Amino acid sequence: MSLSVQMLTLSFSFLYGVFFEVTLACSVKIIYHTSRIIQYVGTFLFVIFHVLFYFLILQKINYGIVHIYSVLCLVLGYIVTYNVQKHLLSRFTFFHKK
Repeated sequence: MSLSVQMLTLSFSFLYGVFFEVTLACSVKIIYHTSRIIQYVGTFLFVIFHVLFYFLILQKINYGIVHIYSVLCLVLGYIVTYNVQKHLLSRFTFFHKK
């Protein structure tokens, strides 16, 4: 695999981790205020959508080959976005729950 494909894979995985965290934060607010059945079905569909979408795009980039560094970049993107959201939103008083 060439260096450009590896860099594209790393960049995509990091950005997909960011995308996953943002959509997860939005879906938690929507899904978890309903009945248990809708929570389970919604969570299942959410996970299936993200796994399929990630692998479809990864298929276009590097023929769907998953390396450990792509998974680590995905997790790193998620963690960075989670911490940024947590620290940025805590600075504004109108985001706090009353």
